[in-house]
Amino acid sequence: MDETLNRYRESIDNIDAALVFMLAERFKVTQAVGEHKATHDLPPADPGREERQIARLRQLAQDAKLDPDFTEKFLRFIIDEVIRHHEQLREG
Repeated sequence: MDETLNRYRESIDNIDAALVFMLAERFKVTQAVGEHKATHDLPPADPGREERQIARLRQLAQDAKLDPDFTEKFLRFIIDEVIRHHEQLREG
């Protein structure tokens, strides 16, 4: 088998694992945020913060030479999932 290809694939596998753990950590924190919002009767979504985050991460993507549209789609998917969790917490 091609050793160069194997090394690339091992790196990709490591990066994928890191992404999963990073997402898990992010969702632990957003779960705590959702609990705080539910306890203090705050709305599940904060459109102003979401837009600021999207703008900030689009700029980071540009700086990293990553497609900002892809980054926004990825972040929007995560935000929508977080809001869904926050709504569930609010409903009890």
